[in-house]
Amino acid sequence: MNKTTGGSQPSQPITRIEREARDAFRQGGAKQAVTEHDAAQKAFTKNYERLKAERVAREIASPPGIKTRTKSRVAAKNLKKARIPPPGFT
Repeated sequence: MNKTTGGSQPSQPITRIEREARDAFRQGGAKQAVTEHDAAQKAFTKNYERLKAERVAREIASPPGIKTRTKSRVAAKNLKKARIPPPGFT
């Protein structure tokens, strides 16, 4: 076939062997992706449960009426406003 002025050629149909190889490669990649996703989910769940247990233990250990959070949004915002500019800054 001759090249067209646009520089693209019509694609040729792939053979049965090429199609089977492509499908096998895709299946292998899909299995690897699922395995990696499952491992990431297990790690996330394990860490989530550990952090949850630590938080519950802190809440049980602290006296009632005392919150475990140290800063609220308002306190953090006020702290930002109260910052002193560096020397020489006008």
